[in-house]
Amino acid sequence: MGKALENLDSHQKKTMKIVIAYPMGVAAVSILLNLLILEVSPFTVSLPNYFCLLALSISAIIFCINHTWLMTATELTRVRYKMRTTPEEWKNSEVHREDISDHARYELERVHNAHRNTSENTLYFSLLALPFIFTSPSNLAAVTWLILFSLARVGYTYSYLNGKDEFRSGFMTLGLLAMYGIASYIFLSLVWSGGG
Repeated sequence: MGKALENLDSHQKKTMKIVIAYPMGVAAVSILLNLLILEVSPFTVSLPNYFCLLALSISAIIFCINHTWLMTATELTRVRYKMRTTPEEWKNSEVHREDISDHARYELERVHNAHRNTSENTLYFSLLALPFIFTSPSNLAAVTWLILFSLARVGYTYSYLNGKDEFRSGFMTLGLLAMYGIASYIFLSLVWSGGG
């Protein structure tokens, strides 16, 4: 990291330090929320209770809505700018790839990036959420972390598609807070149980 900072101005160095500290700060907040508000209890494997399943179901429905939104936005962007998907579509089109403006390419890239980011985050969320619901989390923790993440993803999608960077970073932070919240809840629960 030392060499990476050598040729940077003071603003760049400060920004890099914030970028490095940011996830640690979000993780610390999630741990404090779990300890002070969300009732971490010793690790106990059990079938998910009603509130866990309800929260996970609501979250899944919100994910489906968000995915549909992104999918539709992608297609609407292609239609708006007369862009095609496959080589066959381009071949049969009256429009050529080289006729597409840079603005159109950036708009399609925006939608693709939003979709890719959501897919990546949903994968990690799923890998955390599934074991989480089998560890007997408190109802408040299950509802808070599971639904917060999916709502944060919807806010992120809205912000990204509409160029609202000031909101996008806030929704990104809420989504990360929820993922760290689930991960730290599982970890704290394991520590509480003392291995047995």
